[in-house]
Amino acid sequence: MQDDQQTAAQEIAALKAELAQAQQMAALGELVGTTTHEFNNVLMTILNYAKLGLRHQDGPTRDKALDKIMAAAQRAEKITNSVLGLARNRKPEFAPTQLAQILQESLVLLEREMQKYRVTVRLEFDEVPNVRAIGNQIQQVLLNLMTNARQAMPQGGELVLRLSHDPAAGFVDLTVRDSGSGIPREQLPKIFERYYSTKQGPDASGKGGTGVGLATCKDIVDAHGGKLRVESTVGKGTAFIVRLPVFSAARPAAAPITKLGIPTEQAQPEF
Repeated sequence: MQDDQQTAAQEIAALKAELAQAQQMAALGELVGTTTHEFNNVLMTILNYAKLGLRHQDGPTRDKALDKIMAAAQRAEKITNSVLGLARNRKPEFAPTQLAQILQESLVLLEREMQKYRVTVRLEFDEVPNVRAIGNQIQQVLLNLMTNARQAMPQGGELVLRLSHDPAAGFVDLTVRDSGSGIPREQLPKIFERYYSTKQGPDASGKGGTGVGLATCKDIVDAHGGKLRVESTVGKGTAFIVRLPVFSAARPAAAPITKLGIPTEQAQPEF
């Protein structure tokens, strides 16, 4: 009987790992599509203004073309650095991680999407210490939460990203708050359940509606010894708060990682 239970538990863990891997690959696929489209826009801008500068010999026109080319090149540099940030953060071990940097890189990848759906972004960053995290996993969480926030504001709105430090508890809080319609109180206890979704399926951008994203986010945050919680008021909006432990040099930075990307060490108790 005990062997059967152990086998069942192992099978469940393996399926959970495969599902999380599929979710991560889907998220990466969405990012590839987004960045490829954005790079194409940047290249078209550079090509068009280069042609304009070559056609016209007057100084003002050439200066305008060069300014536009420079702005587009700087935009391309930001996108490249954000994608490289994803690659740098793929090492599967805990390390001192700057949340502000990950947030800025994630915003670059979603900037055009936010503009398209008329969502303004407000940053409220306190000075916070590095957290103990696996960078690309936390970025996966942030991209998911920010995309959810954008989808909660189909008519546009404001996205607030806040960083704060609780030195007494040894945690950093990262808040993703939208000004959308909010989540009814009776649905809040279920939103971290796998396959439960408040959406009717993917939106026009092809994102959302599977009910897997928030469950995976919670798994990742829990595995970091942190906590993911939600606050929502119907008609006013929703906030997701990611709480992560501050990095301490006294604690080893690396930890064994399973196929899922979940550490095998025991997570810290919830606060």
